[in-house]
Amino acid sequence: MNGPHDLGGQMGFGPVAPEKDEPYFHAEWEKRALGLTLSCGAFGAWTIDESRHARESIPPARYLSASYYEIWTRALEVLLQRHGFLRAEEIEAGHKQFDGATPKRVLTADMVAGVLAKGGPCDRPVEAAARFAVGDRVKTRNFNPVTHTRLPRYARAKVGMIEAVQGTFVFPDDNAHGKGENPQWVYTVVFDGGEIWGEGADPSLTVSIDAWESYLERV
Repeated sequence: MNGPHDLGGQMGFGPVAPEKDEPYFHAEWEKRALGLTLSCGAFGAWTIDESRHARESIPPARYLSASYYEIWTRALEVLLQRHGFLRAEEIEAGHKQFDGATPKRVLTADMVAGVLAKGGPCDRPVEAAARFAVGDRVKTRNFNPVTHTRLPRYARAKVGMIEAVQGTFVFPDDNAHGKGENPQWVYTVVFDGGEIWGEGADPSLTVSIDAWESYLERV
């Protein structure tokens, strides 16, 4: 979707200014926000792609006024209510008032290290051969779905070249909405600066993205 998360190339937000020696957390509550998000994700009720879509669906004014972990917690509230684990009035009250859904799994403290080490691999086999190869010229689709997509807005309807074939992975556009994993080939596509940013772009600049096969057309 075209939401407040998709800022590539938009003006008015100032330069990117990385914080020197930035800590992992700027406040103690951020540690808890991360822990809650991972623990609730372990319930098995939603996918990482649905979680991402919940974050990008936060209204722009609320999204842009929130810090990184505030965005996580606001999306988590949506997911927990959507899947029946709590109700809005419980969030307001700050404590349990009703019996909610039963999680498929509960992440206990002794499991955390192993679960984090395992990660969440999303590579999956497919039977079809890759449609594109390194060096092929391709054009990205020009679409603006209200649903989740991993094709950034600034890279739509752009011509680039296949830089690498990465393998086959879960298709997030479907997986975010309960339509199954439907894995596809994923390619790294490189664009020159002028193709992405137009006149006045740095001619030495290139931009690469990872794109699922259905995002691409052959040129």
